[in-house]
Amino acid sequence: MNYKRFSLGALWTNGYLFWDDETKEAFFVDPGGNTKHVRKFLNDNELKLKMILLTHGHIDHIAGIHELVNLVGNNIFIGSKDANSLSNPSRELQDLLGVNCSGLESSHFQEVDDGRVIDFPGYKIKVFETPGHTQGSVCYLITDKDNHSVLISGDTLFAQSVGRTDLEGGDDLQLEASLRKIAEFHDSLHVLPGHGPDTSIGEERELNPYWPR
Repeated sequence: MNYKRFSLGALWTNGYLFWDDETKEAFFVDPGGNTKHVRKFLNDNELKLKMILLTHGHIDHIAGIHELVNLVGNNIFIGSKDANSLSNPSRELQDLLGVNCSGLESSHFQEVDDGRVIDFPGYKIKVFETPGHTQGSVCYLITDKDNHSVLISGDTLFAQSVGRTDLEGGDDLQLEASLRKIAEFHDSLHVLPGHGPDTSIGEERELNPYWPR
């Protein structure tokens, strides 16, 4: 599985670039800030960006999207309940982080719901709705042609922590239910969160104080 992490924006959001060696096609998860290093990597490695996945609509995960949208057309995916956040990004969060991000027209992105499978050269991507941090938060289970998988957890699950629920759309009970859903995955599944270091389901089952017991 080919992927590279980029730390983007004011909150060092983890953005992830995945690509297929054979087709040289790539997709990116959560462009949260200036994407110049992402674009340089694409150019240096002759990769063609074809798709963007968003784990949720907070500004620190979408702020760089306008720098990439011309490369992917309408192949931008976001959970249906966060679609409005992509059309109308929160002014409060923009002011808080000192960024300016205009929304996308609905024709420029697609909404996804629980269980949706997205086919991409060399990969299958399954959507899991995991509300709690926001109403439309989703995780993506990404599996390559060799059957290796990683879970993109966004701001639902971090290494030994979870996403905050005190912003608009946050809900403690929904987050608890989402963690129970994630807890069904095998311990060996590698997890790539929206902020901070990588982890695994097994590590979180053992060490995360928020893990469902």
